[in-house]
Amino acid sequence: MSDLLERLRGRGWRMTAQRRVVAEVLEGEHVHLTADEVHARAAVKLPEISRATVYNTLGELVSLGEVVEVTTDRRAKRYDPNAHRPHHHLVCARCGAIKDVHPTGDPLAELPASERFGFTVSDVEVTYRGLCPECSA
Repeated sequence: MSDLLERLRGRGWRMTAQRRVVAEVLEGEHVHLTADEVHARAAVKLPEISRATVYNTLGELVSLGEVVEVTTDRRAKRYDPNAHRPHHHLVCARCGAIKDVHPTGDPLAELPASERFGFTVSDVEVTYRGLCPECSA
């Protein structure tokens, strides 16, 4: 059973066939699918699943904190099931490929007090941009 499915079962989330297939599609490392990509992959496993069901399920997963919405540019929102391990993203500026990265160090500690302007900072999002190996070839 996938990590996401285990977490959802642990929360007592009602596991319908549609919810299960969406969670299964989101399983894996470096998963950052759009809602349309989730729907297309889910429909292979469960042809009767509707786009609305996929969007509603993704919204529920985001509300539960089990999936994170990722927007790295003006492209569609992507859904990241790696919500429980702090990480940043590495994004290809040409094709939009996204990888999770776990650099060492604390990016919050790197922001000097003089640059916080009195804010109480609670979260940091870092996006590294460049070209993936395929696009730079």
